Amino acid sequence: MTAALPPYDAILVLGFGGPEKPDDVIPFLENVLRGRNVPRERLLEVAAHYDHFGGKSPINDQMRELIAALRPELDARGIQLPIYWGNRNWHPMLADTLQEMAEAGVKRAIAYVTSAYSSYSGCRQYREDILRAQAVVGTAAPQVEKLRAFFNHPRFITANIDQLRRARAQTATDAATVPVVFTAHSIPSSMANSCDYERQLRETCRLTAEGAGLPADRWQLVYQSRSGRPQDPWLEPDILDHLRAIRQQGVGEVIVMPIGFLSDHMEVLYDLDYEAQAIAEGINLKMVRAATVGTHPEFIGMIVDLIQERVSGQLERLAIGDYPARPDVCPLDCCPAPARPPGR
Repeated sequence: MTAALPPYDAILVLGFGGPEKPDDVIPFLENVLRGRNVPRERLLEVAAHYDHFGGKSPINDQMRELIAALRPELDARGIQLPIYWGNRNWHPMLADTLQEMAEAGVKRAIAYVTSAYSSYSGCRQYREDILRAQAVVGTAAPQVEKLRAFFNHPRFITANIDQLRRARAQTATDAATVPVVFTAHSIPSSMANSCDYERQLRETCRLTAEGAGLPADRWQLVYQSRSGRPQDPWLEPDILDHLRAIRQQGVGEVIVMPIGFLSDHMEVLYDLDYEAQAIAEGINLKMVRAATVGTHPEFIGMIVDLIQERVSGQLERLAIGDYPARPDVCPLDCCPAPARPPGR
């Protein structure tokens, strides 16, 4: 007879992490790139991105805002679990957080990971991070169970629809004629071929576009933030190439929406607000950038929906569109590790 599992007694918010002052930038990037054969000059090139924003990533502050928004929603539903926060690459580091949880007597926690889609970098790697942190803490480390991927959760889609509508209201011309470019983090083609990342992204884009009343011929999924060796194929087209191409086709205004990201962190700010915006201005293309879901009330409600779904063991698992809700536990062959796992 299998012993009953203990009840959940904590929530873990697990993020990527980012530097909070200039002196943090190089050590942070060294953590991100550890174990990868990345030239020092490339690391310094990426470090220079932070100079445009005072040497600080906004991502940790965004995590604090997320946690602050979760607490009242959890309380309103009677979920009185404490919230802990740990990061993959910068303080508070995940192993330190699990140690804190162990010392507080936490035995079994639910983990919300800041990624909506299934890929090695967005799902399995976080599970591996948890296992490594548990090994550091030892036998007292709590059991940690990740919430499912939520690319097609109706409240995630609703939040994205609302952000897209707000961006369309900012256009200088008739919003019905302005194309929308959805962006997501590019990954190696070899990785994309072994996971559902691209399929899930296209479904999120489709559901969001349809919900906002956008015809199928008025939106496109493109990619940003590519890294790695130039000779290795990654998902395309690149956002910068796409902006140049549509300008040559006579497009004068475009909405860019980073639907593959959950908050306006450094990759969104640098790759879109700085780099893509500079390209757009240089070719006389008006670019309106839609916000990510961030702490949108529907998105916060969705996270709590997923927590409540797991705590209560309810059978209804909300999902819309052409695909069912993802399982709580990924299959063993899901999102295998690439030969050279990229950073995010």
